[in-house]
Amino acid sequence: VPPSPEEIRLKHRIDEIYTQYPFLGSRRIAAILNTEGERIHRNTVQKYMREMGIAAIYPGPNLSKRNLEHRIYPYLLRGITIDRPNQVWGIDITYIRMRHGWMYLVAILDWYSRYVVDWQLDQSLEIGFVIETVKRALLVNKPEIINSDQGSHFTSPHYIELLKDQNIRISMDGKGRAVDNIFTERFWRSLKYEEVYLHDYVSPKETRKGVNRYIEFYNHYRPHQSLQYRTPASVYIGNNTCTFA
Repeated sequence: VPPSPEEIRLKHRIDEIYTQYPFLGSRRIAAILNTEGERIHRNTVQKYMREMGIAAIYPGPNLSKRNLEHRIYPYLLRGITIDRPNQVWGIDITYIRMRHGWMYLVAILDWYSRYVVDWQLDQSLEIGFVIETVKRALLVNKPEIINSDQGSHFTSPHYIELLKDQNIRISMDGKGRAVDNIFTERFWRSLKYEEVYLHDYVSPKETRKGVNRYIEFYNHYRPHQSLQYRTPASVYIGNNTCTFA
């Protein structure tokens, strides 16, 4: 059953609020929506956020076989000086709106240079598009550490084993700590404010074209103040140093 226009409208608004305030949970987002005149329960907002892929789905407290497989790894990056390409990659998923629905974008960002190493859009949240993106990225380079949130894609045995087979150290954000993945959060904000929210994509093909156009611009032409006004592509082979607090 296709989503109703009302569901699409509400999900688009939730995306806007979450993009601006990624530290807000479903309770506060529901409160904001209600002050805007919507009549929506927190449980509905929570359900929509999970369907949108913007709220991590954590393993439950019961020690079932499935939850034992979905191990949570510690956050490894506090206080680490990031001084070279491919030292740390971040991976995340976000919601990309279209006129009559939405897609999901997974992207891998090199934290040293902010360079988007690889990405993929899909119309479902099945894990396959995440695994494909990681495999493609690893054909080009390999990070020492890869950081993600604690979402179900990134605690999946398929994802974990792929990284372990490559001897990549696994780091995960603290639960509810969007600041632990701040570089990716900033990229999502730039992508949405500078591309997605300015267009009204009518098809997956048009969405892919728009996102590809922006990522090419972001990597190769968009100077970053934090990179001394160099582009991510130039810094990816340059020599800067940053410390992640």
